[in-house]
Amino acid sequence: MADLNKVFLMGRLTFDPELRYTPSGAAVTDLRMATSRTWTGKDGERKEETLFIDVTVWDRQAENCCQYLKKGSGVHIEGALKMDTWDDKTTGEKRSKIRVSADRVQFLDRRSDGGGGGGGGDSDYAPPAAREPQARRSGPAGASSESRGRAPYSPPSQSAGRRAAEPETDDEDIPF
Repeated sequence: MADLNKVFLMGRLTFDPELRYTPSGAAVTDLRMATSRTWTGKDGERKEETLFIDVTVWDRQAENCCQYLKKGSGVHIEGALKMDTWDDKTTGEKRSKIRVSADRVQFLDRRSDGGGGGGGGDSDYAPPAAREPQARRSGPAGASSESRGRAPYSPPSQSAGRRAAEPETDDEDIPF
């Protein structure tokens, strides 16, 4: 049987992200997010459970998170679970915590006009480097699809349920 360690989370940040650098120069930030679920119990009462999750983001994506996100920003995280273990300095006991190592961070709020941080909308705004995982991008780090010569996707326009007119082709013009 194959193993799979993949999580998808959607929630809001509980703290402003802070950018740090490792001694080797890699950018890293920890996002602290809250995600809630609601359900109706057997007694008919509505219940809610909130989970607080730590997410580690690396490299250019970490820099983008610190530039565009703030406390309260909505995010969608795709990543894997990772176990952190350490010795408690006060008690000397082994401690552990499960966290998420992010592969992809999608910003869910519309960027405010005042620069960094998320605003109060429900759009799928995300800078180009946050839309695609690092491994899938080509070209210089953080380069958008427009700067790599590809036009951004725009759906075909259709009017009143009719398909847009397609160019007519003559069967005799086909070279095979």
